[in-house]
Amino acid sequence: MGGPVRNFCPGCGQPATARRIDWTCLAEQVRHGVLNLERGLGYSLRNLLLRPGRLMRDYIEGRRARQARPLPLLLLGAAAVVLVGRVAAGGDVIGSAVLAGVEMSGNPDPDAVLAAQDSARAVQAWANRHFAAITLLLLPVEALALRVAFHRVGGLNYPEWLVISTFLTVQAFMFWIAGLLLQRWIPGATGWAMSCAIVFQLLSLAQFAGYPWWKSVLRGALGLCLYTVVQSAITLAAFAVAALVR
Repeated sequence: MGGPVRNFCPGCGQPATARRIDWTCLAEQVRHGVLNLERGLGYSLRNLLLRPGRLMRDYIEGRRARQARPLPLLLLGAAAVVLVGRVAAGGDVIGSAVLAGVEMSGNPDPDAVLAAQDSARAVQAWANRHFAAITLLLLPVEALALRVAFHRVGGLNYPEWLVISTFLTVQAFMFWIAGLLLQRWIPGATGWAMSCAIVFQLLSLAQFAGYPWWKSVLRGALGLCLYTVVQSAITLAAFAVAALVR
């Protein structure tokens, strides 16, 4: 006679059959505790640096017992960026790249430059105050951009791309924190850190996709470019609103 049917793995507690990620699955994760990371925080953070593609693939395919849930992980990462930004950068999490772009615009009208700088400071201050909310609002945009870029690759649905984008964002947060900590001694460290984060995201997508690596990198670059275009449009809209309010 065969042994008893097990609903869970006796070694790790992983359910024997894991459901596919969909909207209902995501809603249940939120309902069961957004702020409850349970176990797996160190495992997830470590593997987002060492083998991110494998980590994301395991989560998508149902091997989730040792991993932290993506949404609480994202919120914790955003909180860590804000905290480090306040301690190491005087609260300037976003950085002064937008303001520097205004100063280097070459506009000969000093009044127009001053007005643009005021708008940039207002947008920068608002973004620093609402960093976590902005992260959550932009996440669906990044997920949609990646889904469009990887159309017909892997057969993933939109909620699954939301999970992948969440992991990639947490990964970028780790680089961001490193840049903020080094900014005091290395000028431009945050910018360099985020450039490294983008390269790492592309490599992570190539590792995850199980697709020729160069095609994965190109598709990932397309997705991140689409996301950047939308993000830039939102930033310009924020400039326009700030200018009207002022």
